[in-house]
Order: sequence, then structure tokens, then C-alpha cells
Amino acid sequence: MKKQIKRKNISLWSTGDKITLTAMILPFSIMFFLFAVLPVAASLVLSFFRYDMINTPQFTGLDNYFRMFIEDKVLITAILNTLKFSVVTGPIGFALAFMLAWMINELGPKSRTLLAFLFYSPSLIGNALMIWQIMFSGDSYGYVNSVLISLNIISEPIQWFTDSTYSMTLIIIIQLWMSMGAGFLANISGLQNVSVSLYEAGAIDGIRNRWQELWYITFPSMKNILLFSAVMQIQASFSVSQIAVTLSGFPSVNYSTHTIVTHLSDVASTRFEMGYGAALSVMLFAMMMLARILIGKMLESTGK
Repeated sequence: MKKQIKRKNISLWSTGDKITLTAMILPFSIMFFLFAVLPVAASLVLSFFRYDMINTPQFTGLDNYFRMFIEDKVLITAILNTLKFSVVTGPIGFALAFMLAWMINELGPKSRTLLAFLFYSPSLIGNALMIWQIMFSGDSYGYVNSVLISLNIISEPIQWFTDSTYSMTLIIIIQLWMSMGAGFLANISGLQNVSVSLYEAGAIDGIRNRWQELWYITFPSMKNILLFSAVMQIQASFSVSQIAVTLSGFPSVNYSTHTIVTHLSDVASTRFEMGYGAALSVMLFAMMMLARILIGKMLESTGK
């Protein structure tokens, strides 16, 4: 009987339907291959060559990878800074995006829409960094310096973004402020689509508070959304560069905010060492994939 039902379901997909579905997905598949798969494959191949965009590429084997960890002293600093960014902004940004979405979801439609826009707006505003530049300006006209001087806490202005003591902490805070992007909106959408019947069934089965609902119902029902949010947060935390360059300059003092992406941009765009730049991008891709796998394993165990 089961076999007959299975054959009947398969027969519902005619050859015409399969052709239509293939035609619908083909444009995306082509674009994905051209702009995602092919560049990654090209970077992997190019990482074994010395190439300056002028001369013919010369095969050098693993020289670019040996150079990374033996000769390039700045890269070690860039890796450590990137790990600091990712370890702090990754989990905190991910948790913050979900918790804010969870709390906003409890409000009415109008309040939920307004607050979602307010939290999402920093990622939409192109000149959002100007707010922080004005607040933490290195002269006495900067709002923070002005307040601290008026309170006699400091006697002279602090160079917030050019002092290695403060620059890393400030940029981490700014990155968290700007991290309420696609993952945040995806969490709100996911929470809206969790069936109310699941909570009713959970109450019958013995769930008594909101935290138990969150752990045993909400998290398992949103695993795919949470994974998407985590991937977006990984991408944001590992690719921090523009914020650091804009606020701290390039190169930053003592390379205090120098990241892998900043280093990669310098190598590939300024020095035109495309082979070494490709090797750096492969290493960064491997780090991001490892983080994604670890987070995927953690989400799989959620609610068990």
C-alpha cells in the first residue's frame, strides 16, 4: 500500500513541471555559480601562484601559505584582532539580535514595526559612523571629551580612535550597534511564524514558564532561521574592516584595529600581490566555515 502511494505522489510531478521548476531555479543557480562558487574556486587555485596582475602567474606551491605564518608578522596581529572581534561581536551580536527580536515580538503590531525599524536603521544609514566620529572626536569639541573635561575627569582631550587603549573597545561597541541587520529581521519573522498550537501543546505537556517555552519550543522551531542569523553574524564579525579603517585610519596605531580583511585589502588592492591575497582569503574562508560548523553543531543540540 505504501509503495502504491509513493508511486502516485511521484507521478504528480510531470516532465513539464520539472522543466518549469528547473527553468525557475536556473537563473539563481547560474548567478550563484558565477559570483560565489567560481570566485572561491579561483581564489583557491590562485593561492598557489605569484601574481601581480601584470606578469604571467608563476606557480609557487605552498609558498604563500608558509609566508602567512612565518614571514608576515602583521598578519598574526590581524588574526588576533579578528578573533577578538568575532569572539565578542559574534556571540553577543547573535544573542542580542535574538533577544531584542523576542522582546519586540511580544508587542502590538504598530509598536513592533516601529521598534524593529529603529533597531534596524543603523545598518541602513550610510553615514551612521559620523555620529560616533562627532561623539568621540579627539578634540575638546567632541561630546564625550567635552563632558569629561567639564566634570574634571580628564584635563586634556583623549584621542579615542588613535589611542590603542580605547580604539578596539570602541569599534567593537560600534560593530554591535550596527549589527542589527538581516539576522535581526529574520528572527522577528521566524518568531511570527512559530505556531501558537505548539505553545498550547507544550502547556499541556508540562511547560510552565517562558524560558521553558523558549528552550523546548521556540529554539527548535526556529533552527533554520537561527542558523541563517548566525551565518550573517559570522560574516559580519569576521569581515570587520571598513569601520576600523574609517574611524582609526589605515594603518591604525600599533595595528590595534588591523583585521584580516584590512590586511587582505592592503595586500591585494595596494600592493597587487593577488596570489598572496588569494591565500589570505582562503584562510579567512576556512575560519568562517569552521565557525559556521561549530555553531551548527550547537544549534542541533538545542532543545534536546
